[in-house]
Amino acid sequence: MEKFEEIFEFVKNTLSEKRFYHSVCVMERAIEYAKIYGADTEKAKIAGILHDIAKEIPKEDRVSYAENIGVIPDEIEKESTGLLHSKVAAKIAETKFGLDKEICDSIAYHTTGRENMTLLDKIIYIADYTGKDRKYEDTNYMYELAKKDIDAAIIYGLKKTIDLRIKEDKLLHIDTVKAYNFLIKDL
Repeated sequence: MEKFEEIFEFVKNTLSEKRFYHSVCVMERAIEYAKIYGADTEKAKIAGILHDIAKEIPKEDRVSYAENIGVIPDEIEKESTGLLHSKVAAKIAETKFGLDKEICDSIAYHTTGRENMTLLDKIIYIADYTGKDRKYEDTNYMYELAKKDIDAAIIYGLKKTIDLRIKEDKLLHIDTVKAYNFLIKDL
């Protein structure tokens, strides 16, 4: 509990008020989903509050910041630097707070997803999509779906991400494609 209080204060003092509020909303959803699916609520809480800790690094500094802390961006992350915040946040969680691989991985893949996601990966991914601060057209639908079938909600979210990236002529991260393919192969 003491560690969580330290993490919470760090996030509160690092992020803007709006981004901090988003992080609290994700944390709350993550706890809710963890209870539904029998996951570790403490890990969900910590990953939820920390997931966007690197989100406000200025665009022009993202690649160099990542490399300076030991995160090697892939070619897509160099082009779409917004994706880097998740891996940088995971590295901060590991180095600053000594958090375990499960928590750090769930933070690292909360934006792209990945093949064979763990339950915590899924919880943080969908909690980020469905926090009460989100105003997407179908956030409530995804939230209700996630309470019944987390995989179906993730597939829905991945489809929305893939469709949007294609419509905007933007690169797709291979982890997103692999996550989608993994989840639909047994449908």
